[in-house]
Amino acid sequence: MSEFAYRDGILCAEEVPLTRIAEAVGTPFYCYSTQALTRRYGAFAEAFRGLEATVCFALKANSNLAVVRTLAALGAGADVVSGGELRQALAAGVPPAKIVFSGVGKMDAEIRAALEAGILQINVESVAELAEVDAIAASLGLRAPVALRINPDVDANTHAKIATGKSENKFGIDLGHAGEAFARAAALANIELTGIAVHIGSQLTELRPFRSAFGRVAGLVAALRDDGIEIRRLDLGGGLGIAYERETPPEPAEYAAMVAEVFGALGCELILEPGRCLVGSAGVLVTRVVRVKEGISHRFVVVDAGMNDLLRPALYDAYHGIEPVAEPAPEAALTPAEVVGPVCETADTFASERPLPPLAPGELLAVESAGAYGAVMASSYNTRPPAPEVMVRGAEFAVIRPRASLEDLLARDRLPDWLAGEEAAVRLRKA
Repeated sequence: MSEFAYRDGILCAEEVPLTRIAEAVGTPFYCYSTQALTRRYGAFAEAFRGLEATVCFALKANSNLAVVRTLAALGAGADVVSGGELRQALAAGVPPAKIVFSGVGKMDAEIRAALEAGILQINVESVAELAEVDAIAASLGLRAPVALRINPDVDANTHAKIATGKSENKFGIDLGHAGEAFARAAALANIELTGIAVHIGSQLTELRPFRSAFGRVAGLVAALRDDGIEIRRLDLGGGLGIAYERETPPEPAEYAAMVAEVFGALGCELILEPGRCLVGSAGVLVTRVVRVKEGISHRFVVVDAGMNDLLRPALYDAYHGIEPVAEPAPEAALTPAEVVGPVCETADTFASERPLPPLAPGELLAVESAGAYGAVMASSYNTRPPAPEVMVRGAEFAVIRPRASLEDLLARDRLPDWLAGEEAAVRLRKA
């Protein structure tokens, strides 16, 4: 059962009416369900129970400390892609021994911080990075636990901007040069070569691309072992999709069965990096109708959330379900509407030709499946404070990231000496 459902005519998060939260914090706001996070993580972890697997939540999907701590308390590790995410994972209580550091552009300071923290593994994405990690580890008197990320040249059949496994993508070492790279890594004194990493993209809704990529990884394991290079750990990345519209992505159990079929005989420890499939459906963005504009041929429903709050529709043409918070009457006529935000961009559109009932200023709408790549990608474009974040547990809720004030935004800026104060203004006039 969905954790977001109508109760007595009002859309609720678990037992909390979204109208109650709107009254307390204003709109727009993000709302996450603890129950949904728990259910989705439980299903994923249970699917891999028979395998030696560590589930590392991908913080890039949602890095709010309360979300990460909720998952960490359930047993999740963390997949991080920056020094900032590393600090967030540690602050949320993720044990260093369950943290993996991925990403193509790690800075020296980030690599150093990861090694000093004693994390499980660094996923190295190039021979150049491998040399840097070796040098930094040597300066610290350590051996760096490293997996090499290979690029299997597999089409993930997802949006081009979130596909990462093709030969022309920026990520990983191409399969044709993998043997040479692994031999080099095995020879470095300050590198502890732990295994292979792979990640082919995000929002995959079928198993075929995974199976194709994983088959190539299994073949590489065999080839490396034949060359005397022992591979004991496989980081399979993430990418399992969710249903935004009419997709029917595989369930975690189906995914796990395929993983076991491909890798079960290799005797390798596994790392999984789910992100979206754990948090995507666990959150909504609640926004208020500002006004309804009747165009020549379109009805524009202008809301107070903008692309600065939820970028996915503008960036990826992404679909999100949109429902009125007040349950429409069964006989309410549904007519097409453009749901748009206040940002000064035509791209600031959440939905086009979406069938919706009559709406009036002040009514609330819930943008569904907004728990992943929502708040984490927000900005203050147009000097708009990003939406705050709220977490619900049963009949209670808490603000887990407050709304910034305009004063907070202005306080980030600093005037140079020549623009500050009356004396500077006089100098400018004389000039």
